Amino acid sequence: MIYLVRHAKAGSRRDWIDDDVVRPLSKKGLAQADALARRMRKLELSAFVTSPYLRCVQTLIPMAAQRNTAVTTDDRLAEEQGFAGALELLAEVPDGAVLCSHGDVIPATMAALERRGCEFLTTPDWRKATVWLLDRAADGIITTATVWPPPGE
Repeated sequence: MIYLVRHAKAGSRRDWIDDDVVRPLSKKGLAQADALARRMRKLELSAFVTSPYLRCVQTLIPMAAQRNTAVTTDDRLAEEQGFAGALELLAEVPDGAVLCSHGDVIPATMAALERRGCEFLTTPDWRKATVWLLDRAADGIITTATVWPPPGE
């Protein structure tokens, strides 16, 4: 199983005056990140890989902190990178990996997986703090996908 997380709620893009890469989670987003960590605390998670955008890093920090593990960044999960890099990364990461990305990358990646034969077992949900559970066969092909709604919903 691989987990693909849409970052939690961030501060308003419209109101942010600095570089968007450093736009942090909002108060609600920080609470969502903590709730995701609680939801996933009993799972066997092996690695935490995220877009370099602060809001993605902050989404995974509570999960990684529970395991005394670092969060690593990968530009292939950054905004406006499309799905090709994310697909490469999905093929490279170990089972139990948690990846965090954005509202443009995740739908494009999931559509690409569906075109490649992945079966969606739940209705797609693109909201912030959703978690896609991706089942991967022994040959590395992602065969099924299920999405969890944001915590508290």
